[in-house]
Amino acid sequence: MSAARRGEPRAVQARTCLFAGGLSGHPLLSIAAMDDPKSAAKVTLLIVGYGNTLRRDDGVGPKVAEAVAALGLPGVSTVIAPQLTPELAEPIAQADRVVFVDAAVDSPPEVRFRKLTPAESSQIMAHAADPSTMLALARDVFGGVPEAWWLTIPVEDLGFGEELSALAKEGFDIALDKIRELVLQRPRA
Repeated sequence: MSAARRGEPRAVQARTCLFAGGLSGHPLLSIAAMDDPKSAAKVTLLIVGYGNTLRRDDGVGPKVAEAVAALGLPGVSTVIAPQLTPELAEPIAQADRVVFVDAAVDSPPEVRFRKLTPAESSQIMAHAADPSTMLALARDVFGGVPEAWWLTIPVEDLGFGEELSALAKEGFDIALDKIRELVLQRPRA
């Protein structure tokens, strides 16, 4: 039986990974990286990988976040979530920089890395929000707006399963490279 099925955190949840969703439906299972005094280092970069990991390519965002967490980069924290929900506003507000990673259906066939600004309103009209609304919520509720980007990966297969298509695997590799480049850049002053 896997650790996740036994109700235990995944192995990659080591000091920098937050896991959202899945177990018992609770949106944030663990926020140890930001609350644990032993990991007192400031989160300079937060990676939010979101999507449905049981719908093949739709799970590419969480898989990228999981891979980043496994790298153990200093100052980098990750969140894995099935969708963007209000509970994620606090860790977003606490970070210096944030990258939202998601699958992109019906978009250009290349990985896109776009700068984000907060939406005018933080009002969420459904059960989930988009990245700009999450930035607005972080601003309005917690007073913090990190520098932010939206990293979208083209996908083609949203059927049931956990494997990625060749297109999503290629995008996965490119997304990891873009995040590594961002880690090497200095945050804005």
